[in-house]
Amino acid sequence: MALNIRGRSFLTLLDFTTEEINYLLELSMEFKRMKDNGVEHKWLPNKNIVLLFEKTSTRTRCAFEVGAMDLGMGVTFLDSKSSQMGKKESLADTAKVLGRMYDGIEYRGYKQEVVEDLAKYSGVPVWNGLTDLYHPTQMLADIMTVKQEFGDVRGRKLTFFGDARNNVANSLMIVCAKLGMHFCACGPEELMPTEDLVKTCREICEVTGGSVTLTSDVKEGAKDADVCYTDIWVSMGEPDEIWASRIDLLGKYAVTADVMAMAKPTAIFMHCLPSFHDLNTTVGQEIHEKFGLEYMEVSDDVFLGKQARQFQEAENRMHTIKAVMYATLK
Repeated sequence: MALNIRGRSFLTLLDFTTEEINYLLELSMEFKRMKDNGVEHKWLPNKNIVLLFEKTSTRTRCAFEVGAMDLGMGVTFLDSKSSQMGKKESLADTAKVLGRMYDGIEYRGYKQEVVEDLAKYSGVPVWNGLTDLYHPTQMLADIMTVKQEFGDVRGRKLTFFGDARNNVANSLMIVCAKLGMHFCACGPEELMPTEDLVKTCREICEVTGGSVTLTSDVKEGAKDADVCYTDIWVSMGEPDEIWASRIDLLGKYAVTADVMAMAKPTAIFMHCLPSFHDLNTTVGQEIHEKFGLEYMEVSDDVFLGKQARQFQEAENRMHTIKAVMYATLK
């Protein structure tokens, strides 16, 4: 399949058709095959990109940097301390300057409006590395992982356990709807996606054959699931004070061996990372001391078990981000 999305920004998967998403996934698979077989693919020489990070990240930064260098591009990294964007220089002015120097811009931060304005004013493709609403590059990696496991993803059930109104859950619901999958948000009623986004995704499902289910019942969420997915309970930028309320709300939605046993025998576990599955982090130790928890959103036996695919999923960030950059810059 050969589609042309050159020059377009990658801000949310709502902007892309089913065919375009599948094209990016096929391109990602091809880049993985070339990487695994040592086939050089410096297809974008003399191109330069800039990475704007208001929020820190391991996987997103490394995936963009390695992917860009594999394609032969130059990379500049700017964090919040290295740029005057929004401080001494307006966002529009910054975007216009960067668009004259770089061929593409990645943004990882807080407001979706920021990445949209970068795309509006820069004149070059802009890629969303994460905002408060969406995480589209993560979604391509997630679905690539599901395809590697099961082949055709159409008709597969993916259940997200936890805070189902966060950026990852929003984007999972969108990509599942676009690809004819059955998305289930399993969590407390007060942490469900917005009615507007649910309505939009259900309208997409009428065309693709997918579905969207919202439930607070763990058994219903896990039943017949092909993928059990979760994320940390407090996102970057949220105050530490809300840990107590989140633990109270989300404790029963942790993905444990019992939850996995309720899903299909062939089900896999996925997590966008980082994860609090043990006490080997500062936050994990602090939560253990305050609340007595040995793990949070996923138990250690599941995280380290044979059904876990989170590290394969993390590697796939590199291949899918490479596909997005190449397809929009070629």
